Amino acid sequence: MNILFLCTGNSCRSQMAEGWARALADDSMVIQSAGIEAHGKNPRAIAVMKDAGIDISQQESTQVTDAMLAAADLVVTVCGHADEHCPVLPPDTRKEHWPLDDPAQAAGSEEDIGQVFCAGRDEIRQRVEDLLQRLREVPAA
Repeated sequence: MNILFLCTGNSCRSQMAEGWARALADDSMVIQSAGIEAHGKNPRAIAVMKDAGIDISQQESTQVTDAMLAAADLVVTVCGHADEHCPVLPPDTRKEHWPLDDPAQAAGSEEDIGQVFCAGRDEIRQRVEDLLQRLREVPAA
């Protein structure tokens, strides 16, 4: 099973999803993330994931390629822009959309922004756990 998390810039939500999935999935799964564009990694995303015990600092911020799409069994779009601008997928590739708010758009004090990032991190963890549970329940073809 190859899962690709797709976002606009591959800087925050898809990076956190990749980190959680890598930590929670078994070794039989290939986990990747990419963006419609590559904007670099968000330092706050790295920090809140580190606070949860997950190091995403070595993950790459990459632009999605045709090869990534061809290899993916499941593409999970984690923002509306990526969902709307998702490239055409191969016929056998499944797609799922998670309408996640962008923590990078948070405003206010550092504490307020940190809370938004933590809430986003926790929501993404729950969604990844739910996804992996559903995938485990599907009988092998």
